[in-house]
Amino acid sequence: MAGKSLNKVMLIGHLGKDPEVSYTASGVAVGKFSIATNESWKDQDGNLQERTEWHNIVAWRKLAEICGQYLKKGSKVYLEGRLQTRSWDDKNTGVKRYTTEIVADNLIMLDTRGANSVEPDVSAQSEAAPPEKDDLPF
Repeated sequence: MAGKSLNKVMLIGHLGKDPEVSYTASGVAVGKFSIATNESWKDQDGNLQERTEWHNIVAWRKLAEICGQYLKKGSKVYLEGRLQTRSWDDKNTGVKRYTTEIVADNLIMLDTRGANSVEPDVSAQSEAAPPEKDDLPF
């Protein structure tokens, strides 16, 4: 399996806050939001245990704009993407910081909608790779 690899994330969860959409200097839309996934199990004493995991999501271009327009805090979504780790120098402390986030490629809204509601087409793959590092707003 030399040369082959896979970086794929699939989540079903609820948004923790409304998406924040901004634009790079060259006008490329970037959307950021978090998704909560929940896990529950019974411990050895039979008590129900629960854990919530938060995932930071980044969407680009048309998908970012659709997320900003249609998603709200609490929205339930199915999301596909890939893990990406980036680093930056903290301006206050000079320490190198890292974060791992999910770059969204595909999103399906799972909330129940009325019969007359408009369901946007967000199942299309992202058009291209994210902008160059110099074009990032963070």
